[in-house]
Amino acid sequence: MANPRIPYRLSSTRPPLPPLDGKRILVHLVVNVENWRFDQPMPRTIITPPHGRETVPDVPNFSWADYGMRAGLPRILDAVAARNLPASTSVNAGVIDAYRPAAEAMRDAGWEFIGHGMHQRATNHVEGGEETLVRASLGALAAFTGTRPRGWLSPGLRETADTPDILKSAGLDYVCDWVVDDRPSWMTTIGGPLIAMPYNLEINDSIIYAVERHATGEMARRLEFTLRRFEHECRDSAIVLAIGLHPHLISVPHRIHELDHMLDLLTASPEVGFFTGSRLADWFATAAPSEA
Repeated sequence: MANPRIPYRLSSTRPPLPPLDGKRILVHLVVNVENWRFDQPMPRTIITPPHGRETVPDVPNFSWADYGMRAGLPRILDAVAARNLPASTSVNAGVIDAYRPAAEAMRDAGWEFIGHGMHQRATNHVEGGEETLVRASLGALAAFTGTRPRGWLSPGLRETADTPDILKSAGLDYVCDWVVDDRPSWMTTIGGPLIAMPYNLEINDSIIYAVERHATGEMARRLEFTLRRFEHECRDSAIVLAIGLHPHLISVPHRIHELDHMLDLLTASPEVGFFTGSRLADWFATAAPSEA
């Protein structure tokens, strides 16, 4: 069936979107910060077990993610702060208790907190009690930051058929799961319109380095090609360039220079500005109000 939530439209026929703060390439840095539970199967692995038999606890693969929370996240925080850039974190609410100093560091840095479930799970995070899970995770983030989250990114971008309706009923303004366009789109839900915010599966360190297992440098190469194309396309309409980052992937010692290079490449372009998800949602809602 055709997309049940977002009516099909050629991007070339959409009304042009205006610049935001004078910028036509709107970069959204999304740092995915997750709580992989020690007593559960790991949602992704870097090393396979002997004879293919999974074990719990899975010490090597848990440690892979845990390293990112200890040594990797500070490198991302430093790279973003050194350039005085805004950023968003799609964060498991369980991070608040499991890695509280990390949550405090992101909050104190002014990052926007986007709902990302309670824990990172190997199975679909929404099996049973989806609405309860969504509201509990959003409530925990609101209590910690003092601000109710406005956006959502499902772990693994996995949804049920009801997820957009649940997100809208929970008071959210945008969701990053629907990677269908380089510009925001309005989604249909039973509670009214919801913004599908551009995210990225191609310029995403999880896909490039954990799934496709490319050599270091591939992410920066893709970003440069994308930036050059967007510098051409943004003449007609502003465009969103989302970048997905994970502390255990992009900020290991042999890759952190790649993040520095990507940020420098972007800041050098006169067309590029950096924005949080909420800034983008407000800009889009004003520039292209929903007809619903």
